[in-house]
Amino acid sequence: MLSAFVNAFRTPDLRRKLLFVLGIIVIFRAGSQIPAPGVHVSNVETCLNIAKEGENAGLYSLVNLFSGGALLQLTIFALGIMPYITASIILQLLVVVIPRLEALKKEGQAGQTKITQYTRYLTLGLAVLQATGIVALARSGNLLQGCDKQLLHHDDTKTFLVMVVTMTAGTAVIMWLGELITERGVGNGMSILIFTQVVATFPISLWQVKITQGWWTFGVVIVIGMALIAAVIFIEQAQRRIPVQYARRMVGRKMFGGSSTYIPLKVNQAGIIPVIFASSLLYLPAMAVQFNQNAENPNQIIRWLNEYLVDQSHPIHMAAYFLLIIFFTYFYVSITFNPQEVADNMKKYGGFIPGIRAGKPTQDYLSYVLSRITLPGALYLGLISLVPLIAFVLIDANQNFPFGGTSILIMVGVALDTVKQIESQLQQRNYEGFLR
Repeated sequence: MLSAFVNAFRTPDLRRKLLFVLGIIVIFRAGSQIPAPGVHVSNVETCLNIAKEGENAGLYSLVNLFSGGALLQLTIFALGIMPYITASIILQLLVVVIPRLEALKKEGQAGQTKITQYTRYLTLGLAVLQATGIVALARSGNLLQGCDKQLLHHDDTKTFLVMVVTMTAGTAVIMWLGELITERGVGNGMSILIFTQVVATFPISLWQVKITQGWWTFGVVIVIGMALIAAVIFIEQAQRRIPVQYARRMVGRKMFGGSSTYIPLKVNQAGIIPVIFASSLLYLPAMAVQFNQNAENPNQIIRWLNEYLVDQSHPIHMAAYFLLIIFFTYFYVSITFNPQEVADNMKKYGGFIPGIRAGKPTQDYLSYVLSRITLPGALYLGLISLVPLIAFVLIDANQNFPFGGTSILIMVGVALDTVKQIESQLQQRNYEGFLR
């Protein structure tokens, strides 16, 4: 494997892409550590240490999941990738509902460009709202519970506006960095940035388990975590191959076709998207509770959210998480794989599935196989996400457990996709590949 790394870096253009991605990651993590203007850094660190040891430690770990610890530190990249994820969820749901957006999607690259532009605008709008809420909490002292220190140097309107503009601009920069990785680097830019944020807090969380629970629990966590990673890698590689035969046809004086290939349908056709979507939706109740923590008499909805949805060890939270993953798996597969389009393309180029007639029968067959294969994929995503929550409630390590289902699926999924892209580029240059 080390020789494969050497081969990757020996290829000039691939080396430039990899170094470019690493440079973007360094910039991204640096922005996640630089405090926004007006933040009292020492007081924030003191209050953050107090909050992590309090009764709301689980809430803070959930809030920080997609920000790599930057949110509660009030940095310029405090909002992280969350506004973009939320905007993407909203736009993908609206594409199904609004005919105009559905028509744009069918226009191909031009329509997709417009939808991407709408996503950017919505991201900035959500960033303004979230930044306003976070800074307002910091001003009122409700952001970090159990600490009475002032988080901002000045409690005036000018500081408030500067911090909101800074955090919103930070979100715009993060979007730009992700698009740069996609265009000029290796892998999907937004996925790599999410991967970076999740991995950023991984070593600290792992060591925290050892400090709070001891070496025995630490060893159990490592063993179960490695087993989960191995299971995720195995299932992520599983696929159902549907054979396709192309008939021979004459074009001018040349004979085309006569070849056989297959359509690879992965067991986990949706990837890590359903987990990210479900986690981001459950992130919203946590933010709502965060906004109302110091209210003298919180309403019944906030109490219910705090008791049932924010607490990751509660059965209702687990059930909601599981059902959201199932829903988003079917939803995402339905909008990314169109059996009718695949069947029409096969018929157009003279392809057919052995034993299945071209046209509508092929479409029905593909729909049937896809529905059958999506169920185990959705159950797999849901169970992998729930196993750590259930198992580590028993040893009281769930608040600091780094091998959470969401973290594992994001880390392994993004890593596998990136490695596959590097592998494909190496194979194009006659190397043996990245993995042997």
